[in-house]
Amino acid sequence: MKDEETKKTKRVTKKTTKKLDDTPKVKKTVSKKVIKKEEPVKEVENKVEEKVTDSHKNLEFTLVEVIVIILITAALVSLSSGLIVLKFYNKLEDNPIRGNVDSSNEILENYNYILENYVDDIDANALSDAAIQGMYNYLEDEYSMYLPKDTTDSLQKQLAGKYSGVGIEITMNEQNQIVINRTFTDSPAYKAGLKKGDILIKLDDTDLSDKDTQYVASTIQESDKAEFNITYLRDGKEATVKLVRELIEIDSVLSSEYGNVGYLKVDTFSGVTVDQIKTKLDSFSKNVNSLVIDLRDNTGGYLTAAHDISELFLEKGSVIYQIKDKDGNITKYKASNGVYKHFNKITVLINENSASASEILTLALKENLGASVVGTKSFGKGTVQETKMLNSGAMVKYTTSYWLSPKGNSINKIGIVPDYEETDPNNQLEKAITVTK
Repeated sequence: MKDEETKKTKRVTKKTTKKLDDTPKVKKTVSKKVIKKEEPVKEVENKVEEKVTDSHKNLEFTLVEVIVIILITAALVSLSSGLIVLKFYNKLEDNPIRGNVDSSNEILENYNYILENYVDDIDANALSDAAIQGMYNYLEDEYSMYLPKDTTDSLQKQLAGKYSGVGIEITMNEQNQIVINRTFTDSPAYKAGLKKGDILIKLDDTDLSDKDTQYVASTIQESDKAEFNITYLRDGKEATVKLVRELIEIDSVLSSEYGNVGYLKVDTFSGVTVDQIKTKLDSFSKNVNSLVIDLRDNTGGYLTAAHDISELFLEKGSVIYQIKDKDGNITKYKASNGVYKHFNKITVLINENSASASEILTLALKENLGASVVGTKSFGKGTVQETKMLNSGAMVKYTTSYWLSPKGNSINKIGIVPDYEETDPNNQLEKAITVTK
């Protein structure tokens, strides 16, 4: 009997897939077949990178700061993370116990003891998740952690770059009102005329004065209907619009032209970013022969996106980044395609919040093409994490290796020092354009 109970209480991990979710993603230029060590470029498809924040640097990214309708949260992916490697895992029963068998048995015995003897009812799944979370807390590594199901779901949708919603990003203001922070181009909200700064006061017949962003997001996400009436305030005047939920592609790239200098502002590295960049590059006028890539406040996203974006500007065979494992083995990841569009000069604009994928792209262009770097020193995130999905839908991740620049340099806890420092945010773009011309 005890053996049966023990078997029931074992945690079983799910096999992960090669992408974070089933959301449609852009066609990749790198093969997705099973990877061998001698095919380092193709292994990139099994790697993703989350956004990153660091409490020591006072970056205020929290669960409720910025929430995208249905996406749940845009800032959520910034929570103390790094480059994530998705791998396949066998079920726990199929793997031998590594370490002290007596300690493992003791964990199971205490788990069963609490369930059988504690005075109040206990949620077995919640207790198991708490035990797992405790183990990762023990590591005292800010990048190794347990992510609950809602956080994991939000992260997956954010990195996919597409989600089912109405196309607005919302946040709470100082008066605890739900305010639109952004509307996505060609979304239902955009077409209905909703704008940044509009205050949401009702969702259908529900007063939102005592609600938060999580309520609005989950209500639309979990509703059986696809049509919603949203009442909002603008300049003290109340209005109502009807919005129909649909598949939204998140804008992650903006573009402009400054004479012969093209400008790309890349906000994140999602599954659709590389296609959006190609579209912007194709739209530049013929006289544009140089480029500024603005990665300020871009805290990361898919590592595959950083790889594919780098490929747009690099010759085939160019090293994009390297991975150094705990045994000191180094694997190089190279560009597999030719240059998509050539530029005479490329400048990358960074600041203290440019991290992980942003730093990989910056160094790939700097060390391969001699690209100039303008702004302030970047974040300095150079470790890699692996992930494992749990039966509960939660995810755990833990640090396994370091990533290095094309020339083998590490920027972990150091950051990238710009070639041209400009601390005033109002002058950084102008400085970058001047350097590029």
